[in-house]
Parts: sequence; structure tokens; C-alpha cells
Amino acid sequence: MQILVYGAGAVGGYLGGRLSQQGHEVTLVTRPVTAQFINEQGLDITEKGHTVRTRPVAITSIAQAFADGQTYDLLLMSMKSYDLQTALDHLVAFSPDPPPIITTGNGIDIEMPLVRQFGAEKIVAGSVTTPIRKETSYHLIVEKEGRGLMLAPMQRKQKIKEWVNLFRKAGVHTEAAKSYESMKWSKALLNMVGNASSAILNRRPGLIYTSDRMYDLEVRMLQEALDVMDAQKIKVINLPGSSAKKLAFGVRRMPRSVLKPILTKLVTSGRGNKMPSFYIDLAENKGKTEVIYHNGAVARYGEKLGIPTPVNAAYNDVLVKITTGELDWREFDGRPKRLAQEVKQYEK
Repeated sequence: MQILVYGAGAVGGYLGGRLSQQGHEVTLVTRPVTAQFINEQGLDITEKGHTVRTRPVAITSIAQAFADGQTYDLLLMSMKSYDLQTALDHLVAFSPDPPPIITTGNGIDIEMPLVRQFGAEKIVAGSVTTPIRKETSYHLIVEKEGRGLMLAPMQRKQKIKEWVNLFRKAGVHTEAAKSYESMKWSKALLNMVGNASSAILNRRPGLIYTSDRMYDLEVRMLQEALDVMDAQKIKVINLPGSSAKKLAFGVRRMPRSVLKPILTKLVTSGRGNKMPSFYIDLAENKGKTEVIYHNGAVARYGEKLGIPTPVNAAYNDVLVKITTGELDWREFDGRPKRLAQEVKQYEK
């Protein structure tokens, strides 16, 4: 099978490498330096203590990908969610009628621009729970076992079994979800734990959860997200190796004294000493943040449905303003009280 991976960072590289290992002809669209290393040395993947060298072809632009009338059987779009619209514009310019597309980005509604452009029948939503570290430009390390990929159809009666089997045969633990809304909202729920707060306060998630003030805000944030899901009749589901149902049950039903140590352990063991994605984008001065597809999406849906979401709204707006330089990051550095003050402004 001819497969194009558009956005071959850690996730795209891992999936593309596994498919290449299975014998598929895989082309990765990636950065020039990364492309050079992969073409010269191959792409190494370390999983369960074992390293394999895969041999996908790496190129540097979507124009190269479709040069000379090249066609593909499948397109993986694995860029950051905030880069997807630009990637779509480039794709339309060189391939107005692309092959089936699978997305792997995080966030709510990120597939909608693709659906509007190409139709729901051509898009499959994906969520990756496997944490992958990019050790070098040509070496990826799977940091936790027992996780994987979940795929979901974007419309009823859409068949995705072919794609589920494709990744399973490539050695990627893959499951199918019936509802893409349940999959994407449940994944977002898991992603939001200790993410925006860690970025805003410039502290590791485990440390943040030792603060009673911040712990209470985090639980309220999750409760708001669950309220918005309930209003839309979106069910919480588990993803491969990630129990969103347990998280939701704890937030909804457990007393604070019982939930706090469990949630603190979850965020500490889940991320360890690693800083979350929102922080990394902020620290690298990318000028963009995926918080708008997580806390921001909860706030937008809450406003539309008449459900108060002051914590999510504050988290989103503060992080966006820090990212764009409208607020000084130093003002929030290690200061939960300052962030709590912002939340109060949204409660009025």
C-alpha cells in the first residue's frame, strides 16, 4: 500500500515507521534535517527494549509528495492541531481529491475543516495514547507500553475495519470506537489533566496537584467538561491503556479526600517528570497553543449550551494571552493565587 504521512513528528514517524516495517511503501513529509537523516540512516523505533530500523522515504514538502502525478492509498495527517488548517490549504493546492485521510491530532473538532473540504466519508478520526519520545531526528522511543491507537468513523455506516486491521498488522495496538465524539472528547478530558495549569504556572503537574487551590480548580475544570459532554449526550469511553471512565467517575462521585491522592498519583505517574504539551509549545516560543482545542473548546460549547465553564474559559484565555505576549508569563510563575483570581473574573 502507498501511504503518505503528512506531519512526521514523533507520532507520525512512529506510525509511518511501523507501516514501513510491515512492507508498505511509506513516504514521510517532515523537516529538511530530519528527512536527510532518515533517508541516510533509516528511522529507528525502540519499543519494549528492542530497537528496529525502518526504511520509509522522507521528503520535505507536500508539493514533492504529489509531484509527477504520484498517488496514495492512505494519507495520515499527524501535525499539531494548530497547524492543520495550513496543512489543509497546501493539500488542496496539490491534491484536491486526496485518498482516505486519518487524523491523529489531539483536540475537539479538529477534523471539521477536513470534513467540510472533502466530506465526512473520506475522513477517519484517530487518537493516539502511546507516548513517544523523539530521541534524535531518526530515533523514536515508545515510553509506555500497553497503549495504542483508536480510530472512529466520522459518519454512520462508514467502514473503518480495513484501517484498524492495517495498524494491527503493523504491530500497533488498535481499537475502534463507535462514536468519534466520544473518542475525541474522552481523549481531550485525559489531555487536559494538569496541562494548561502546568503551562501557565510553569510547574510540573505533580507539584501543582499538591496545592489545594490548584487541585480544586483542576477538579472544577474536569467537572465543567463533563457537564458539557452530558448536555450533548456524549459518553465517556476508555481509550487504549487510558481509563477516561475511571477519571470521570472519580470527578463525579468520589469525595475530595479520596479523589485527591488518586488524581495526584494519576497525573504524577502519567507524566512523571515530563512537562505536558501545552508547556512545551509555550517554552519553545511557538506562538501557538493547542489549548484552544481543549479547554477553549469546552468553553465555546459551554457558552453555546448555556453551561458555565469559568475555569476552562480562564485557562484558555490566560494561556492564549501568555502565548501571544499579551500577558507576562512571569506574572503567573508559581502563583496559583494569581490564576485563581483570573478564574473569579469569569465567574461574574
